Amino acid sequence: MMSLIVTGTIGIDTVETPSGGRHEELLGGSAVYFAAAASFYCPSRMVAAVGDDFPAPFMKTLESFNDLDLEGLEVRKGSKTFRWGGKYHDDMDQRDTLFTDLGVLEEAPPVVPESFKDSQVVFLANSHPMVQIGMLEQVKEPALSVADTMNLWIDIAKPELTQLLGMVDGLVLNFDEAEQFTGHRNPVSAGKHLLELGPRFVVIKKGEHGCILVHRDGICALPAYPTEDVVDPTGAGDSFAGGLMGRLTARGGHDLGSYESVREALAHGTIVASFNVESFSLDRMRSITRADVNKRFDEFAQMVRLD
Repeated sequence: MMSLIVTGTIGIDTVETPSGGRHEELLGGSAVYFAAAASFYCPSRMVAAVGDDFPAPFMKTLESFNDLDLEGLEVRKGSKTFRWGGKYHDDMDQRDTLFTDLGVLEEAPPVVPESFKDSQVVFLANSHPMVQIGMLEQVKEPALSVADTMNLWIDIAKPELTQLLGMVDGLVLNFDEAEQFTGHRNPVSAGKHLLELGPRFVVIKKGEHGCILVHRDGICALPAYPTEDVVDPTGAGDSFAGGLMGRLTARGGHDLGSYESVREALAHGTIVASFNVESFSLDRMRSITRADVNKRFDEFAQMVRLD
């Protein structure tokens, strides 16, 4: 099987939602949600950093993923782990950031271990584009590289983000971020604009309304799985990406980024994300098996069939 590496954040979260109340000291971060989702499909390697205040039970949770290689996880003495707090609005689509303590994120980024540099599939979770470029340049010859981004980097680091787009095969971002970057309100037009900057495909997320794939070889739209009980949307985008990239890695083949393979993998990302939002942190994803994922995938496949 091909090797999958993710570079991103590990954090300690405080989250408040209308249906679930307020929860503090939660394990979070882009790399955590991504790796948990990918674990249903393939082994993965994590590159991230935490401070020496990182709770021991959280480390045990990460170690409980048998197929997650933590050699690239740096525990920095005297440093503080990234912390974030957010409160969701009643519609669960919008949230207010209550606080952000960057901690180790203000320091030099972690280094990709020598044993990870042969990784064939790379996912660059949300961080400053120059950090993402630095990570990508440490991997020798990836067969597929995909990046995530956010509105902050579009605001303050658009030239660097544009440089990154010329180096990766795929980009994952929210529909409002696609509009912000390109000036196109229509997501298909925005996606086509982004393709001109280098990527082979762009995945534009629309939350509960699903996603749109704009690929050099085609366009498709996929609805979200109709989850009845949304408790906490935190990490939904990262778990979506983890399912997507995990499925692509497990599928393998000579053409990882083809239209057909990405389209099929999007459905897997959608399914894993639908489990993630049903509880806080990794609580729901730690309670399910691959059989549960497969069952929901089959249900979803029947929902979207037209023949």
